[in-house]
Amino acid sequence: MVRIFRRYVPGSLLVLAGIEAVVLFLAVYAGLLFRWAEVTGEEVDLFRFLPEIGVYVGVVFVVMFSLGLYQKEHFKNLETTFVRTIFSFIFGFFALSVVFYIYPPLSIWRSVFAVAFVASIVGILLARFLFLRVADLDALKRRVLVLGAGERAAQIEALERHSKAPSFLCVGYIPFSDETAAIDPDRTLSEKRVLFETARARRVEEIVVAIAERRGHLPVDALLACRLAGIAVTDYATFWERETGRVDLATLTPSWLIFSDGFVGGRVQAAVKRVFDLSSSLLLLSLTLPIQVLAAILVRADSPGPILYRQERVGLNGKTFMLLKFRSMRTDAEKDGVPQWAQSGDDRVTRIGRFIRKTRIDELPQIFNVLRGDMSFIGPRPERPFFVEQLGQEIAYYNERHRVKPGISGWAQLHYPYGASVEDARQKFQYDLYYIKNYSIFLDVIVLIQTARVVLWPHGVR
Repeated sequence: MVRIFRRYVPGSLLVLAGIEAVVLFLAVYAGLLFRWAEVTGEEVDLFRFLPEIGVYVGVVFVVMFSLGLYQKEHFKNLETTFVRTIFSFIFGFFALSVVFYIYPPLSIWRSVFAVAFVASIVGILLARFLFLRVADLDALKRRVLVLGAGERAAQIEALERHSKAPSFLCVGYIPFSDETAAIDPDRTLSEKRVLFETARARRVEEIVVAIAERRGHLPVDALLACRLAGIAVTDYATFWERETGRVDLATLTPSWLIFSDGFVGGRVQAAVKRVFDLSSSLLLLSLTLPIQVLAAILVRADSPGPILYRQERVGLNGKTFMLLKFRSMRTDAEKDGVPQWAQSGDDRVTRIGRFIRKTRIDELPQIFNVLRGDMSFIGPRPERPFFVEQLGQEIAYYNERHRVKPGISGWAQLHYPYGASVEDARQKFQYDLYYIKNYSIFLDVIVLIQTARVVLWPHGVR
């Protein structure tokens, strides 16, 4: 794992991204050789065309990233890779056309462009197929030794076993006598050698401490020897957060929240985020204004009632505000006055409402909430006061999500479907807490870019 702006990135994905960046570069170069050199009779001067090549590689790469081609869960799925690669180049074509229209000096001959696109699609698909078939992916994984064989260790074992592309390889689990074993006995280590020798013999790069009760049980001297020898030592909560992109509420303690890395704030960060919110919102408003006008007409024509739906939500520091959305339900959706979770196939949703909810068009008016300062562009989704009170009593630390402004899109929305129960809210809060803890403009940009994937391939929309 490589840490970039407080985000951990699997080494295998970095290697693949590097290979595919080279493929895109060579595709443009091939287009220049086949068309530019053939027509002009001149040699291709790479330095002359570096800006054009850089824009091409950058735009296509960002589009591929936004459509989830570098998501761990889709890493080995060749069918998903094929579909999303094709979509990436379709959207990349339009994105590059806009760039070339706005700034013509960066444009490339259409014939060069055509050759580069065909070569890129073939090259990307071939590179990914060969990489998954030929590369030793286990060699790129971090070799991990787990101290413990109880419930926390079992969580790590399940993560490695069921994850489609785990970034670590567990070499074994060392049980403790007072623990109830929850690990496959074949994976536990019964070697009598000291911890440091075991780690060195198995080429361990990281030791994860997954013991529920450390007091009086933690082999401090042995761990210190490993740490001084260059072997990383990580507690379970930090390891789980890094590998899953969420915080494990079941093991969360105040001390971990206090002493762990993250929760960086301040006036400079707030100012930068506000600039990001305003620029992103104004850009999205300019791009979606025709869609919003059409949605307003269709909502009014589809069912009686107002076009916009105003609903009280809880924002920064628990202060409430009125959230704006295109109305997607009948006006009598809550005629008894009791707030209800939206359910799958909810019959309160109108015909147009079902479409605009699925495509997230119903949330576009929240741009005005962002411009007004009630919300950020990226952040935890705001909840209604009724549910906040209920969830605050049932989920530990739940009200900590109000330490930041809520957002139109968020880390939880990328990784978990629409919440319709207390358990859903608990799962989403684990992602929200990760976002709050690891916030950076870089993370906001990641969420913003990948929101396109959620819109195109919606999961769990109600």
